[in-house]
Amino acid sequence: MLIDIIAGARPNFMKIAPIIEAIKKRQEEGIRYRLIHTGQHYDKKMSADFFEQLGIPEPDINLEAGGGTQAEQTAAIMIRYEKILMETRPDLVLVVGDVTSTIACALAAKKLNNIKVAHVEAGIRSGDWTMPEEINRLLTDAITDYFFTTTETANENLRKSGIPENRLFLVGNTMIDTLLKHQPHFKQPEIWNELGLKKGEYIVMTLHRPGNVDQEQNLKRLMDGIIHSSKGLPLIFPVHPRTAKMLANIGIQAPNLHMIEPLGYLEFNYLVQYAKAVITDSGGITEETTVMHVPCMTLRANTERPETCEIGTNELLGVSPDAIPPAFEKLFSGNWKSGGIPPLWDGKTAERIVDVLLKLK
Repeated sequence: MLIDIIAGARPNFMKIAPIIEAIKKRQEEGIRYRLIHTGQHYDKKMSADFFEQLGIPEPDINLEAGGGTQAEQTAAIMIRYEKILMETRPDLVLVVGDVTSTIACALAAKKLNNIKVAHVEAGIRSGDWTMPEEINRLLTDAITDYFFTTTETANENLRKSGIPENRLFLVGNTMIDTLLKHQPHFKQPEIWNELGLKKGEYIVMTLHRPGNVDQEQNLKRLMDGIIHSSKGLPLIFPVHPRTAKMLANIGIQAPNLHMIEPLGYLEFNYLVQYAKAVITDSGGITEETTVMHVPCMTLRANTERPETCEIGTNELLGVSPDAIPPAFEKLFSGNWKSGGIPPLWDGKTAERIVDVLLKLK
C-alpha cells in the first residue's frame, strides 16, 4: 500500500511528522509512504527548520509551487501534482489540515481516476466563509473518502453533512502527538537571556489573520489595547512578515513590546510553555496552550476548535479591542480557568491512524 502524504505549509509539518514515524514502524506490514512537499511555504523558518527539528525526512518530491495568489498557487500545485500521479499512482492520498495544498492535492487525486483521499483533521468548522481555510475544509471534506477526526464535535459536523459512520474515525490530534514527543526537548531561545525572562512573567503574542492585521487603524487599536493592559510585562511577539510590514507603517512601539523574528518549533513552544498567557489569532496554538495548561486569549469572532474553549484554556475575545482589558483583568486576578485536555489528545493519534490505514488495504 503506497500512501502519498501531502505537506505544504508550516501547520502541516507538525501534523505529518508523527504519521510518518508511525508508518515507518509498521512498514513490514505492507505500508509505505511518499512525502510530497508542495512548496507552499518555502522560506527556511517555515519549512527547513521545521523538518530538521521535527525529524521529518527530506521530501521524496518537492513541487516548488510557492508564491502567487490563492488561485495561482492552487492551480500550480494541482498541475504539478497531477503529473506525479500520472507517473506513479498511489493507493491513497493523505492530506492534513486546511491549507491550499490540502484542497489542491485532494482535487488532483479525485479528478484523476478517483484516487482515494483521507483527510486528517476532517470535520472542523468555524462557520466563517471569509476564511480561506474554511473553504478549504468544506471542499476537501466534500471529496474525502476517509475522515480522521480530532473530536466528537467534528464527527457530528460530518454526520450532519451526510457522511456515513463507517467513514468516520475519531483518532485524536496529531499536532498533540508532536507536542508531547518534543516537549522534553524544547529549546530556550536567545531572547530568554537577552531580556532576562522568567517563568510566568511574560506574554507571548501572535497575530497574522487579515481581519486583524490588514487594516492599520484596527491593528493599532488592538496593539494599544494589549500594551496598555499588560501591566508592563514583556510582550514577546514573533512577527509574521506581513504583520511586520503593517506594524512598521503604524509605528507601534512600547518599552515592553519585543518584536522578534519567527522562531523554530522547539524555541516557540518553550516560550509558550512558560508564558503567563498567550494572545493569538491562530487555531493551532490554542490546541497547544490547552494541552500545556497555558491561558490563551483568541482575537477572533469564531473558532473551528470549540473544544479549546469548552474544555481547554482558550477564550474567544472577539475582534474588538474593547474586549482586551477585561480579559487581562481576569488573567491578573487569578481567575482564568485551569482547563482540561480533550479525549484522545494523548500522543497516540498517529498510531490509531495507521491502524485504520492498514485495515483499508
